[in-house]
Amino acid sequence: MREDADTGYVRVTAISPRLHIADPASNAEAIAEAVATHADSDVLLFPELCLTAYTCGDLFAQEALLEASVDALSRVAGATHEWSGLAVVGMPLRVEGRLYNTAVAVQGGRAIAVVPKQFLPNYHEFYEARWFTPAEGIEPQEVHLRGLGTVPFGIDLLIDAGDGLVIGIELCEDLWMPVPPSSFQAAAGATLLLNLSASNELIGKAAWRRTLVASQSGRCLAAYAYASAGPSESTTDLVFGGHCLIAENGNIVSESPRVGSDGWRWSQETHATADIDLHHLLHDRQVTTSWSQACRRHARPFRRIDAPLAPRHGTGATHAIAGQPFIPRDHRELRARCSEIFAIQCAGLAKRIERLSRHTPLAIGVSGGLDSTLALLVATKTMRLVGWPTTRIHALTMPGFGTTKGTLESARRLMELLQVTAAEIDIRALCFDTFRALQHQPFGIDIRDMDLEAFEQAVRELPPERREDLLFENVQARVRTLLLMNRGFVIGTGDLSEQALGWSTYNADHMSMYNVNCSVPKTLVRFLIEFVAEHEVDAATRECLQQVLATPISPELLPPTAEGHIAQHTESVLGSYELHDFFLYHLVRFGSGPQRLLHLASMAEFSREYSHQEIRQTLRTFLTRFFQNQFKRSCVPDGPKVGSVSLSPRGDWRMPSDAEVAAWLHELTRDAEQHR
Repeated sequence: MREDADTGYVRVTAISPRLHIADPASNAEAIAEAVATHADSDVLLFPELCLTAYTCGDLFAQEALLEASVDALSRVAGATHEWSGLAVVGMPLRVEGRLYNTAVAVQGGRAIAVVPKQFLPNYHEFYEARWFTPAEGIEPQEVHLRGLGTVPFGIDLLIDAGDGLVIGIELCEDLWMPVPPSSFQAAAGATLLLNLSASNELIGKAAWRRTLVASQSGRCLAAYAYASAGPSESTTDLVFGGHCLIAENGNIVSESPRVGSDGWRWSQETHATADIDLHHLLHDRQVTTSWSQACRRHARPFRRIDAPLAPRHGTGATHAIAGQPFIPRDHRELRARCSEIFAIQCAGLAKRIERLSRHTPLAIGVSGGLDSTLALLVATKTMRLVGWPTTRIHALTMPGFGTTKGTLESARRLMELLQVTAAEIDIRALCFDTFRALQHQPFGIDIRDMDLEAFEQAVRELPPERREDLLFENVQARVRTLLLMNRGFVIGTGDLSEQALGWSTYNADHMSMYNVNCSVPKTLVRFLIEFVAEHEVDAATRECLQQVLATPISPELLPPTAEGHIAQHTESVLGSYELHDFFLYHLVRFGSGPQRLLHLASMAEFSREYSHQEIRQTLRTFLTRFFQNQFKRSCVPDGPKVGSVSLSPRGDWRMPSDAEVAAWLHELTRDAEQHR
């Protein structure tokens, strides 16, 4: 990515420093030190009333404490003078004879906004209404801060930091309300929501806190940062844990240690840092039209404070970017996802075959490869679910010119072990007759006076570089489909990655009556088979599935090597499926363009190392094929949607078949020029 390009990230840190109760000067020094320590962040968030500490009680009525807190604010503002970021701190502030619990945003040595707390807890251990006035939107719009001038004040303030970063602020109890103020802030455009809090530790409260933060970020399609008071503010009956959280669109992306958790130390501040992906948030807001409708319906007027943050420090490096975004890192989560996907596939097929006559067989082609194996496993499981015998599945293996001994044996063994009605048809003679009928010369070989055996011998003698013939491959695929379509209700086997790349023959393996794999990416197919092998089948079938898993990905349409090995390796032609699935996820799910895809790939944790040139070349292949092959996706069969990325023309992806890829390739070319 260009050095001057916007990465789309903003780095946010929520901090709970060690504070002193009722000692604003010492607290200002602690906060200033934290600002210096975390100067590589763009936004720093501190806890509620952090300049005085939350637990001052009736001392909030003391002139000395209030005056000292204003002086402390000046010290904190000064600490931001040479820093490009924004810090938000909490303090008590008198405005026209009333005391407010406020959040103050400081940037570049000055205070730029003051937001008062709206909902004051006054139950159980909390007594805020004893000291503070709740903000109701009728307060003065400005407040004078000694040494810092006149500053915008109110619950109607948003901070516009540019390039899609709009900041809304609420305080502690505000989040716990039925309709938090941050909901209206998000409706008005806020993409980053900040909460200054003083939430004490109780049994089970941390889990509820996480739920609130995560769910509010999800409902608001926003990032949500939360900083709570730490144990140094504990006194009398209350203990605070220093819990800091950052969520993005429903997911906790960073969390600090807290009292009682692993990693917590009494003598240290706690903090959580995350690079928030504004690009993703803005994309989701753009495409979620119901969210936009709700925002218009609940819109409230807000004043915007311009406070550009440049340059930004966020790059996406603070949390790992998955090289395989369709596959959870956690083993238990992966197993649960595979279980759910397999069940969805089976349920979808069960409903479709419910419409069939009781005499209609289910036809499926079995090659001994990954995709057809998964589809066959789905079909047999579905038979058990609906109470039909597995013999109603008519499985057909159709060896051709490229079929190797290993895959053919796997196909035969799998059909036997799964107790389906199995058949085998060698398609070579049918294909050879088709070549003759079409007057085609495969690989340039004149076959008019040849028989099949002589033709195969001639092909074996060809050098590898001459074994390229698209019609030779397509005829085999279409003959197989012809045989399947005349045997019964055809279950499709092609996966999501093949749809994206157009790696199928039109009206051949591209077509079926119902495709159970249509929204399963290639990188996930392997894990689904492993799940079934572990949980759904006996030892013999498990051994057979392990053999399938060890087979290279190939359509097996070109003749094997002289040693009988697979000669046609898909990833040697297309590039790594790991890269293709990575590009597919980020392009379809978040609308990422080439420069951003390259930037994300440069930081992703892939299963192996890729050079920048390899990544860029594979991306070029992906983009070119993705655009060229939309016409195939425009008429694909029904199939179950299992995840957030789908290419069904009836659901998630409506793309013109004749769209041009030029703009995407032009952006990719710029990257190549910059890396010369």
